[in-house]
Amino acid sequence: MAISRDGAETIGLQAVAWLAGNDELCPVFQGASGAGAEEFRAGLTDPEFQASVLDFLLMDDAWIVSFCDAEGLGYEAPMMARALLPGGEQVHWT
Repeated sequence: MAISRDGAETIGLQAVAWLAGNDELCPVFQGASGAGAEEFRAGLTDPEFQASVLDFLLMDDAWIVSFCDAEGLGYEAPMMARALLPGGEQVHWT
């Protein structure tokens, strides 16, 4: 399954909204990032913030499974979306 840049931003938006509604995980993200309610509101349309949320969720398989199950996404979708958002390019060191 390939996704477009718009599709990546849609998944990023879903991730931000899902995290904001997760009473257990949202405080962990806020503590790690310093993001508050204002940043979440602004982040809904900010691809860089969406990317940071996806980076956070991608740190734990259980978080990805929960997010994807809740949103009806394939488990590979967050990683594919992350690759298309700012800073997601693969770095080739050689």
